[in-house]
Amino acid sequence: MTSPRLRVAGQVIRYRSVPELLVFDHAGMPEAGTQVPAGGIAPGEEREAAVLREVAEETGPLTAPVVREIAVEDGPHPHTGAPRRTAFFRLRAPAGTPDAWEHRVRGAGTDAGLVVACRFLPLPLEHPLADDQDVWLDRIGARLTTRTRRLR
Repeated sequence: MTSPRLRVAGQVIRYRSVPELLVFDHAGMPEAGTQVPAGGIAPGEEREAAVLREVAEETGPLTAPVVREIAVEDGPHPHTGAPRRTAFFRLRAPAGTPDAWEHRVRGAGTDAGLVVACRFLPLPLEHPLADDQDVWLDRIGARLTTRTRRLR
C-alpha cells in the first residue's frame, strides 16, 4: 500500500458581525475553484508550521495564529486518486485584515508565481469550496454563527 501524501489546510476565520472565512481564487484559472490555503508538509516539518507556511505562501504576509487542529482526514486526490492525509487547522485573522487583496504565490509548489485573489466570505458559505475543503466548516460555521448571535 502506498503511503499517503501529507498535507495541511488552513481555515482562517475573521470575526466580525458574522464569522468570515479567508478564501482565494487563482487569477485566470476558474477551473481551480475557490480554495483555502493548503499544501504539502515538507519532510521533518511539523503540521502547525506547515499550515502557517502555506497561509503565508498562498495569501501573503497575513499574521493569523493557529487556534487549533480541527481534524485529520484520509482521502484520495480528486484528480489522481493517490492517497493523501490532510490535517485541517483553524486560524484567527486579525479584525483589521483587508476585505480583499491580490498576491503572487511564493514557494516551490506547482502554484508558485500564480496570482491569487484573496477575500473573506461570510459563514456559512453559500457555495462549496474546491476539493471539499469546506468539509469541516459546517460544524465550525454553525458553532461560530451561534456564538456570534449570543454575543449580540
